[in-house]
Amino acid sequence: MSSLKKQIVLVDDDDDFAAAIKAFLELHHYVVHRAADARAGLSLAKRVRPDLVLMDVMMDERTDGFFAVQNLRRTPGLEQVPVFVVSSVYSVAREFQVRPDPGWLAHDQFFSKPVDLPALLKAISARIGGDGSGGPAPNSGTVK
Repeated sequence: MSSLKKQIVLVDDDDDFAAAIKAFLELHHYVVHRAADARAGLSLAKRVRPDLVLMDVMMDERTDGFFAVQNLRRTPGLEQVPVFVVSSVYSVAREFQVRPDPGWLAHDQFFSKPVDLPALLKAISARIGGDGSGGPAPNSGTVK
């Protein structure tokens, strides 16, 4: 195992959800930096230069996350950082489909809320490495 922990920026305005995801990922030996809105998330990503970004797309301003992903893709040094969208957009508009599209929402993977924690952990570990096995597997694997 590398002595350098993988860095993740989590951008979500739901304090409870963000705290649960942060604690879960830290249990699995990732360093998680959290921002509560898109603007702070972009600023944080520019400072931290993370290995991965977890981005909610429906925050206070309903389009904040969408524009934040576009801005990440245009920011020198962050263009290739994987972006996983984690959102309840499907529970709000079930017919809405969010597929990776470089011209619109250039994310790498989409996770619907409530999040399947083992699936999220597996995808993060597969994408950026890291320990990913530093804690016990959760019995109930979702966080709303």
